[in-house]
Amino acid sequence: MPASYEEIQEKVITELSKLTSPDAGLTEDSELVTELGLDSFKVLDLLMDIEDEFDISMPVNLLADVHTVRDLATRIHTVVNTPS
Repeated sequence: MPASYEEIQEKVITELSKLTSPDAGLTEDSELVTELGLDSFKVLDLLMDIEDEFDISMPVNLLADVHTVRDLATRIHTVVNTPS
């Protein structure tokens, strides 16, 4: 089911808020590893939740250049809105 970038970004930020401290100040430009302190396990947990939410499968190779919330939301938006 197609989803807008804004819907995806909101879901990513909601899920990230569960993995970070309340004072993290999540924005599109928040760095997943350096600023938010996510390790690879937390990122994978986040991806599994997002995959379930949007009924998609994220190819791992799409994540190579993901550094920020915006990067992640953009990749997810691409996968969600690509016809299968």
